[in-house]
Amino acid sequence: MPDLIQYPPKILVAFGETFFDNKEITNWLLKNGYPELVALSYSIQGSEDAFAWLMKNGFPHFAALDSAIDEDQKAYQWLKNNNYLFLIVFADACHGKKEAVDWFVRNKLEGLLRIALRIKEIRDNKTFDYHKLHF
Repeated sequence: MPDLIQYPPKILVAFGETFFDNKEITNWLLKNGYPELVALSYSIQGSEDAFAWLMKNGFPHFAALDSAIDEDQKAYQWLKNNNYLFLIVFADACHGKKEAVDWFVRNKLEGLLRIALRIKEIRDNKTFDYHKLHF
């Protein structure tokens, strides 16, 4: 299963737009073979249905990423044990950890860093109502 960093830049830009409630791009991702990215976005934003979809459809690494963003240490360990090291750094960037942010800058991955920081902003400023996010 692909890691986030393996998606083409255009798809990652579209993924980032899902965190701005861009329904047109969200629907485009769904119709063009990227439902896992929509599910990941919705799961990060609190949808238990999307989390279950990730698990059921062969994307446990994205479900673990969501849990790691929620600071679940077992999820971090699962990602490490399964060599999803990039997702660990991404989760850390979603928390604004300086080392992770610096790593993204050093590796010229500012686009993915912007997504991680958008996730941090959403999580820092939003009360989740998972009933509103249906996948």
